[in-house]
Amino acid sequence: MTEGRAPTFLERLGLHRPELRAWAMYDWANSAFVLVIITSVFPIYYQQVVANGLSKESATSQFGWATTIALTLVALASPFAGALADSLAVRKKILAASIGLGVVATGCMYFIGQGDWLLALILFSLGNIGVSLSFVFYDSFLPHIATAEEIDRVSSAGYAVGYLGSGLLLAANLLLIQQHSIFGIADGATATRVAFLSVAIWWALFSIPLFRTIAEPPRVLQANESATSSAILITIHRLWETLKELRGSYRQASLTLLAMFIYNDGIGTIIRMAAIYAATIGVPQQDVIIAILLVQFVGIPFSFLFGSLAGKIGTKPAIMVGLVVYCAVSVVAYSMTSTLEFYILALLVAIVQGGTQALSRSLFASMVPKHKASEFFGFFSVFDKVSGILGPMIFSLMIIITGSTRTAILSVIAFFIVGAALLSLVKVAAGQQVARNAEARLQAVPQD
Repeated sequence: MTEGRAPTFLERLGLHRPELRAWAMYDWANSAFVLVIITSVFPIYYQQVVANGLSKESATSQFGWATTIALTLVALASPFAGALADSLAVRKKILAASIGLGVVATGCMYFIGQGDWLLALILFSLGNIGVSLSFVFYDSFLPHIATAEEIDRVSSAGYAVGYLGSGLLLAANLLLIQQHSIFGIADGATATRVAFLSVAIWWALFSIPLFRTIAEPPRVLQANESATSSAILITIHRLWETLKELRGSYRQASLTLLAMFIYNDGIGTIIRMAAIYAATIGVPQQDVIIAILLVQFVGIPFSFLFGSLAGKIGTKPAIMVGLVVYCAVSVVAYSMTSTLEFYILALLVAIVQGGTQALSRSLFASMVPKHKASEFFGFFSVFDKVSGILGPMIFSLMIIITGSTRTAILSVIAFFIVGAALLSLVKVAAGQQVARNAEARLQAVPQD
């Protein structure tokens, strides 16, 4: 933005350069999987068709364990994959492989029918692995394409674009499922399986702009490394060094990760278990889908607003606002007895979900040296996915122990309270300065 003139509309949104728009388009692409497969249509199809014959509690518990297993594998693979991507400058190639895995698994969901709960959970897990690994490399592009002044707006724009794209696809899928005869489809179950296929196509198609527009960040050698060194040895060495740095000079980034580990546990559990929870307490399927659409479209302006709010009061205080609202979400969910209350819950989530997650991403990215972005986001993914593991696991265990999904959802409030307390201890400016100092000490190595 040129000093002395008013910012353009796209500059205010964080979408004013081709690479920023291409980056945001991947949120448009992958959010279809997150919304249709993880959050809405697949959980309902699984509960009502695939797991027909199982108790609701058993089906819900198995869904939670499938999520746990998938995210455990991602957590184990992410640091090594991130370090390898940085050491060889191949993050786009590994991103493409992750997308390929997820797209193929999602497309194969077309073949899931009644009673195929094992196949359904295997494909769901593979898709989950693909999309979750892709986030490591997608997120790591952020500090390379956005300046310090832009990063909050750009990250928030990604979430807003993702809300819009996935909301449009979900609306189209809802029309397809409810009016299947108009499209020449025999029944709603078949239409639902066609919806799964549409997600795979959408994800693959709208991933293309990122690969065509964003350049692979240059390879950067660190101390005691050479261009002819073994990639595996460099990767292992970098992982070890990054672990030591996270405990030492990058302790503000580490504290941010720990805080996010806690409160993302709550956010992830609400995202992943909301539709299952709603179905368990008797909210009609149509209302669940409409409420999720409400979250998508109301979330668009609020994601942009949170980016602007961060520019006015700071990124950390803006995240705190979101966590307070999430505490209210847990209480409303626990006491929910009517469909109207479910809509109120959806509205509260819509206000803060995109903004809180976008600003968490940009806050961490601002403390990451560009030449180690994939490594750091690999560890970011570990914390994010382990929190994603613990949330559904604790949710499932609470159901087993208490026999109540309400108690399980109320337990989520503890994650927001503890996470906010830890975040309050982060010294943001100090963490950002450490990253900038590290960048100043290194030079890029030309690529072959």
